[in-house]
Amino acid sequence: MTEPLPFDPIAEAHRLWVEHGWDGAADGMAVVTSVVRSQQILLARIDEQLRDLELSLARYEVLMLLHFSRSGSLPLVVIGSRLQVHATSVTSAVQRLVKQGLVTRRRHPTDRRTTLAGLTDAGRERALEATRRLNATVFADPGLDPDQARTLVDVLRSMRRRAGDF
Repeated sequence: MTEPLPFDPIAEAHRLWVEHGWDGAADGMAVVTSVVRSQQILLARIDEQLRDLELSLARYEVLMLLHFSRSGSLPLVVIGSRLQVHATSVTSAVQRLVKQGLVTRRRHPTDRRTTLAGLTDAGRERALEATRRLNATVFADPGLDPDQARTLVDVLRSMRRRAGDF
């Protein structure tokens, strides 16, 4: 990790936006770059916990979705819909998980057009170990106090709703 900067580069970018006459867009630029930088910070913390488990965040999310399903399996199209990702991304993640022995892939018993991904015992164990790590090191302390965390979730939910996310 590099040394922290002695100033906030996003606040400096905001100042420069205003100085260049882009006042109407300065706050929005600061929002976007703050969210993107925060995502990078969180993804680095998550990756640090998942790396030696040979998981990416995307594959972890698939494992947890399968873990929470009633039967331990779901159609690939449902996985994509719930995780809000393209079918190609789901296929890629599931293929990697199959190679790792964490997920099985099979045809739906009554709908031959549908492919199911199913959690293996090893996949369940890996998902729970990853969750234990993430709960202890990232989710329990995302870098905000509890009130700030709730406020941020509410603000981002409003933004997501306005964008048509749900």
